[in-house]
Amino acid sequence: MKNYTITVNGNVYNVTVEEGTTAGVQAPVKAAPKAAPVAAPKAAPASGAGSVKVTAGAAGKVFKIEANVGTAVKKGDPVIIIEAMKMEIPVVAPEDGTVASIDVAVGDAIEAGATLATLN
Repeated sequence: MKNYTITVNGNVYNVTVEEGTTAGVQAPVKAAPKAAPVAAPKAAPASGAGSVKVTAGAAGKVFKIEANVGTAVKKGDPVIIIEAMKMEIPVVAPEDGTVASIDVAVGDAIEAGATLATLN
């Protein structure tokens, strides 16, 4: 017998494997999980896009869009909520203004620093 220690998602498992052969029996083989596809770069915002960028502070996934185009927001108001490491992180307006464009959709994978919306 051989003993192995395996860590899966932070959980440690001690596994004992018995050596030997089993005629005609083969364990099912699972394919390794595929990496999530990288989102294609977004096209330039519409011509009505504002001059103030609302950018992501962390990489993650767009969880919820809090403000629609045309919504007036105050500095610190949430515009978009992103999910990163199982936490919901609000992305807030950097200054008072009106939402000119939303450049992402719910479920989009985003990188830190990506422009998520613009304000006028």
